[in-house]
Amino acid sequence: MTTKNFNKYTYPSLERVDLEIGRHYLDSKNTPVPSVTTVLSATSKSKDGIDQWRNRVGEAEADRIVKQSTEIGSSVHDAIEKYLKDELWDIFENTENELIAKKITHKFVNDGLKKITEIWGLEVGLVLDNLYAGTADCIGEYNSIPTLIDFKTAKKIKKREWIEDYFLQGCAYANAHNVMFGTDIQQIVILMVDRDLVFQEFIVRPTEFKILTHKWKKRLIDFNNKYNR
Repeated sequence: MTTKNFNKYTYPSLERVDLEIGRHYLDSKNTPVPSVTTVLSATSKSKDGIDQWRNRVGEAEADRIVKQSTEIGSSVHDAIEKYLKDELWDIFENTENELIAKKITHKFVNDGLKKITEIWGLEVGLVLDNLYAGTADCIGEYNSIPTLIDFKTAKKIKKREWIEDYFLQGCAYANAHNVMFGTDIQQIVILMVDRDLVFQEFIVRPTEFKILTHKWKKRLIDFNNKYNR
């Protein structure tokens, strides 16, 4: 059973600003700071691989695939959030993408969310002044351990070594939460369902969390150096 504790922390509303170098948010001093995804995207070593994939399949097909994945992911995230808030969630349109999203969401509900024991916030804003900001899917407890939880959809379940940036994103959010609210979140959980309805749980525990936190800080420094922030 999942306990809802939405009043435990007061999360800020983030004001988005789109700059040439990517999505930013205003911090408490009205200074634009990069989103976590902007930092990771700008410092990713896999960009060459993405460019090669685009060249291989063609721009139009690449755009179609990205658009489909984005639409399915957004629909699934919205439905999960409603489910976890005890709102009406099982409402999908009769389109290909929506029907895929419905099946994936049902898999999350039936198999993927059972270990979430407490929820503090869903789709909540996190910001560190003059550093970075972002929106976390779910913060609370997983198997009664304070955890940053992220929901991911995929065409096929990804190997753990392919999704380090997902873990870095989680570490960035967890560290922001720890600074903002004095928490001690050192566990990241990525819950993933693919289009074959395979469910996979990825867990980052404290020892790995510290290593990934160091990597995240380096990526943030690299970003700031790259754009002379």
